[in-house]
Amino acid sequence: MSKPVEFCTCTDRDCPFNPVNHDQGCTPCIAKNLKAGEIPSCFFNIVDPEGKADRGAYLRKDFARIVMEME
Repeated sequence: MSKPVEFCTCTDRDCPFNPVNHDQGCTPCIAKNLKAGEIPSCFFNIVDPEGKADRGAYLRKDFARIVMEME
């Protein structure tokens, strides 16, 4: 397995798409999220690094709501 993606902020190490679990970088995670209409957790971690907001189901609307609440 190659070196994990160093900037990845995802804490779900059990997720099979997490870069620590394979050598394909972020591609599997991004592909899964695009297909599901979701935003990767790393984006949520940027706007809400302490995880204080209700992240819902990681949908695009959840991300937009958090961004607006944080403004």
